Amino acid sequence: MNNNLIIGASKGIGLACAQQLSSHSNVYGTYNNTPSNNSNNLQYHQVNVTDDTANYSFAPTPLHGLVYCPGSINLKPFARIKMEDFVNDYKLQVVGAINAIQQLLPNLKASGGASIVLFSTVAVQSGLNFHSLVAASKGAIEGLTRSLSAELAPTIRVNCIAPSLTNTPLAANLLSTPEKIEANALRHPLKKIGQPIDIANMVEFLLSEKSSWITGQVLHVDGGMGTIKM
Repeated sequence: MNNNLIIGASKGIGLACAQQLSSHSNVYGTYNNTPSNNSNNLQYHQVNVTDDTANYSFAPTPLHGLVYCPGSINLKPFARIKMEDFVNDYKLQVVGAINAIQQLLPNLKASGGASIVLFSTVAVQSGLNFHSLVAASKGAIEGLTRSLSAELAPTIRVNCIAPSLTNTPLAANLLSTPEKIEANALRHPLKKIGQPIDIANMVEFLLSEKSSWITGQVLHVDGGMGTIKM
C-alpha cells in the first residue's frame, strides 16, 4: 500500500484529498490548529508550515506522494496591500512548500517513482482584479513546479493544479450567501462552483500510475474559466 502525505489535510481541499486517498493508501496528514477525525488509514500530525523549525520526521520511507495544500485568498486593491502581506503569503505558499519538499526528498526518492502535487490558481494566468497578492505567490509555485520537475526527473514527478473558486472554508467570505454563490457560478463557463472533490479527483490521478507520463504541468481545474471566453 502506498504512503501519501497531505500537508494541510484538516479541511477544504486537503481534507477531501485525504479522505479520497485513505480508501486505498496510507495517508499522513498535517494540521495547524484543528485536526479532523482519524480513519484507519489516516494519521494526523501538527505542523506549522510557516515555522522555520517545521519538522516532517514522522513521514514514512518510502513516501510515494506529497501534496502541499496550505494557501490563502486575500483579495485587496494593490495599493492597500502591505509589504508584510506579500512576505507572509510567500512564506505560507512557497517557502513552506520548499521546506517540506527539501526535507522529504530522501523519502520520496526511496519510492523509486514518487509524485508531488502543488497548487496554483486560475488568477496567475488570467489576471483578475484584486488578486495580485495571491497571484504573486502562486506564480512562484508554477515556476517551482517546472524547475523541480526538470531537476527531479525521472525519479519524481512534479505537477501543479490551478483551481478556480472552490467551495471551501477558505472561500467562505466569497460564497456566504446564495446570491454570491450564483453570481460566482455564472462567471464560469460550466456555470457552477468547484467542489473539493473535483480537485481531490485530480490529485488522486496525479499521484497514481495513470499519470506516470505527466510531469511539469500546470493543470487547470477551473470550470473552464482560465481558457474559455463566453
